[in-house]
Amino acid sequence: MDLFTFLLYLLKSSFLSTGGTGNLPILYADLVPHGWATERQFAEALAIGQVTPGPTGLWVISFGYLVAHLPGGLLAALAISLPPFVVLGILWLYNRIERHPAVRGFVRGLGLAVIGISLVTLLDILRSSGVDLRSLLIVGAALALALTNRAPVIVILGLAAIVGILVY
Repeated sequence: MDLFTFLLYLLKSSFLSTGGTGNLPILYADLVPHGWATERQFAEALAIGQVTPGPTGLWVISFGYLVAHLPGGLLAALAISLPPFVVLGILWLYNRIERHPAVRGFVRGLGLAVIGISLVTLLDILRSSGVDLRSLLIVGAALALALTNRAPVIVILGLAAIVGILVY
């Protein structure tokens, strides 16, 4: 594997993860099956990342060094540093154009799309986990009681548990 390909895999994992060890499964799936990295290198890099001070996402620099020595470590440092700078660039651009009507419409539409996707996903999870109308009524009653601020949370949970046992 050449260094450019290694950088692309590192960038892919950095842009598609949320930090920490979130990029580990992506890197593992991309590199181990092809023989470009070993499980031992992953284990050693994670161990180094755990015992050294600082953010846990820095394990990938050790991993880059173990796979491709100094150039690999430097490429890994670049790959995990680039996504925040891209976000800063997008923020700078957004701050310049945020008052434009088309941008406001896009952001409003994007927000509605996220809400819609979240609701569809929630309904799918509820349907597949066996949640029915009785369960939703118990949750609704517990929520309504909680919003009154007249009963402690532990009492509400206890009542919901008793009703659930009686109903089911």
